[in-house]
Amino acid sequence: MRLEAAARMDLFRKLWKARKLIVVVFIPLSLLPLPLIHPTSEACCAYVLMVTAVYWVSEAVPLGAAALVPAFLYPLFGVLKSSEVAAEYCKDTTLLLMGVICLAASIEKWNLHKRIALRMVMIAGAKPGMLVLGFMCCTVFLSMWLSNTSTTAMVMPIAEAVLQQLICTGLADSHNDSETAEATEDEAAVSDKEENLDKNQLELLYRNNSNDCRKQELSTLSEVQPVEPNGLGLSPISSHTNGHLPQVAIEIPNVKRVKARRDSQYPTKRDHMICKCLSLSITYAATIGGLITITGTSTNLIFAEQFNTRYPDAKVINFGTWFIFSFPIAIIMLVLTWLWLHFLFLGCNFRETCSLSKKRKTRREMMSEKRIHEEYTKLGPISYPEVVTGVFFILMTLLWFTREPGFVPGWTSLFEKKGYRTDATVSVLLGFLLFLIPARRPFSSSSSSSYRNTDDDDPLAPMINWKDFQRLMPWEIVILVGGGYALAAGCKVSGLSVWIGRQLEPMSGLPPWAVTLLACLLVSAVTEFASNPATLTVFLPILSALSETLQINPLHTLIPSTMCVSFGVMLPVGNPPNAIVFSYGHVQISDMVKAGFGVNLIGVAVVMLAITTWGVPLFNLTEFPAWAVARNVTGIL
Repeated sequence: MRLEAAARMDLFRKLWKARKLIVVVFIPLSLLPLPLIHPTSEACCAYVLMVTAVYWVSEAVPLGAAALVPAFLYPLFGVLKSSEVAAEYCKDTTLLLMGVICLAASIEKWNLHKRIALRMVMIAGAKPGMLVLGFMCCTVFLSMWLSNTSTTAMVMPIAEAVLQQLICTGLADSHNDSETAEATEDEAAVSDKEENLDKNQLELLYRNNSNDCRKQELSTLSEVQPVEPNGLGLSPISSHTNGHLPQVAIEIPNVKRVKARRDSQYPTKRDHMICKCLSLSITYAATIGGLITITGTSTNLIFAEQFNTRYPDAKVINFGTWFIFSFPIAIIMLVLTWLWLHFLFLGCNFRETCSLSKKRKTRREMMSEKRIHEEYTKLGPISYPEVVTGVFFILMTLLWFTREPGFVPGWTSLFEKKGYRTDATVSVLLGFLLFLIPARRPFSSSSSSSYRNTDDDDPLAPMINWKDFQRLMPWEIVILVGGGYALAAGCKVSGLSVWIGRQLEPMSGLPPWAVTLLACLLVSAVTEFASNPATLTVFLPILSALSETLQINPLHTLIPSTMCVSFGVMLPVGNPPNAIVFSYGHVQISDMVKAGFGVNLIGVAVVMLAITTWGVPLFNLTEFPAWAVARNVTGIL
């Protein structure tokens, strides 16, 4: 029986190790009867869609590899020509992303992101509440322009340095307090300590004598290991021994205190709570910042391209309109998330944790501020490459805003031909210039420390080179987005999206806000276990068809769903920023679930508030637009 049980367990272990291979092989074979029994375009497209979706959700193969499935299955099943599928893998948003990555590479290469983060934290101060808010603000700002993952990876080391300074200062304070307490102990306590000390010495000596081969090592323990335990500042042990352990080697009354510190790296529970709060605040702030701009996160790009492809006559989604809608959402979410984390980990005493008065600062807070100032001083004076990068950063933002602001003619009106220039045009142009502009100030000395990241042998070395760009360019995301466009094109050509819309007609009795709320809750739940881009890519065609069927403005459901798909913040696998923060060891999964659930509810509530208030006049959501009517009629025909 034991052999059979062991054999079963061994079989289960082998199957578990091969689970991804089983999914890769079993899913296509099990779904194959669908296109064989119903050899229609809709059934073939549905087969490709389901296989790709399962691969994405299960992550049985890399996301980028799974996104290539439509590239060979659509031509094989006769849904799309190979040339038509290939054209879907490189769109306008791909060029937009490439230009933004050029700017991000320059920001990271010249440490502009670190200067911005440290300066904002210095302004906020070292009080726990204000420290968390300061890190959240700088993370939100950086995440508007960089990817959420890159922002988290940049900010977390700075936060960790501050936290370690906080912990070290707390250990020193605790040791000082313990020395003061020991100085005031009465004679009875001292005599008890000496008795306990003698007992422990006898016990150690007995163990020493019972092991002949290690007798000398144990009797001269103080010579071999004269190390201060855990940095507690205990006096070193004398090297002169006479076969007995010296009395200073063991302090029995402090055993519990030393053991507690070895079991936990945090001086107090409050310090642990501060570490948890600050760590989680960074990943949540990165998510919030990614909502603000079209380029802030890959899901925004996926929505923009799929929407513009499906509704080419709808000229409503651009950098300006998206920013106007999402910026208030981010501000409200930032404040509510900060309040929620403060309540959860730091309590409700905001006067103590958020005071800017110097009189209320503790020694530890002053040491933390000193550490932040030291890190900022290491950067030195602002350099010429940082100035150039900052100018490009501001110029790119202004050109995006003023291209087609809507309420006044944009700079594109200066050209005779309309519709040729997009946000990608601006981003690629400025990104290209970063490969040309020298990183050295004209007529400057080559020995300046401002050019520490350039090749000293080349005075005309550019701001960035191809290696800098290649290191940050997320090619997997590019292919993943392209796979989503290919799936959307297949659903449109085959008529699958129209068929799905007809199946959802029973929901026509629901009001628009209820349909939007159900969509938000559904995608925010699924994205906890699947990647954000994959989840949105699967749901966008379905929600578009649903909106057309129910005669609802598609933006009413698509924009909130796009934002809510980023709220996968309850588990480390929800998104890469969660995994980065979790790897530092300050938080447990239970902490992430508890805090993330509140942030998820806050996000859904704020997005619903936005789409039913200022989103209505901004996108004219009360009417079923003409561009959606034209698309619906074309699909039916």
